[in-house]
Amino acid sequence: MAENDFVTVARVVRSQGRHGEVLAELHTDFPERFAERRRLFAVDAAGRRELQLESHWLHKGRVVLKFRGVDSIEQAQALAGCELQIPREERAPLPRDAAYVSDLVGCEVLDRGHALGAIAEVQFGAGEAPLLLVRSEAGEHLIPFAAEFVESVDLELRRVALRLPAGMLELAAPLTDEEKRAQNEPGAAVARGSRPRRGRRRR
Repeated sequence: MAENDFVTVARVVRSQGRHGEVLAELHTDFPERFAERRRLFAVDAAGRRELQLESHWLHKGRVVLKFRGVDSIEQAQALAGCELQIPREERAPLPRDAAYVSDLVGCEVLDRGHALGAIAEVQFGAGEAPLLLVRSEAGEHLIPFAAEFVESVDLELRRVALRLPAGMLELAAPLTDEEKRAQNEPGAAVARGSRPRRGRRRR
């Protein structure tokens, strides 16, 4: 299978317990489907490998997973940072008016009819809404993919229409070269503090 034939449903954070369990953050709206899954694919810099899922349980907004053959803390910790994926064809079916965020990559983004660029990546952070990394020749923006901002999503036309609050794009704009240089100078913390917080969040 090709790389785009898989989608990420979780990411391993660390080991959990003493018998090889791992704690993972959820990248899916359907955590109940872990009960039906018998395999997941772990992906890291070394590549992709199949793991057999023996058991799971939800824990404080995350999921604890136990894989066959992973029976110690050391073996579990070796999975830390891995993305856990499934074949795209195994995703849960969605209503006609819904879409998976992974299908949005490559779509053109419009704000009130004005073209902003194309979605280069979808990032998951601490907030409830994933972030769309929208890139164009002029630069890039990180925009929350929140229901209150979305007017329509047309996957056939590869187009996402948004209605963003005034000023959001300015806050989500990348740093200029001058601002990047200022961050490396003495007193940079003061300079940054005088500027509005940007819409960036960790993955």
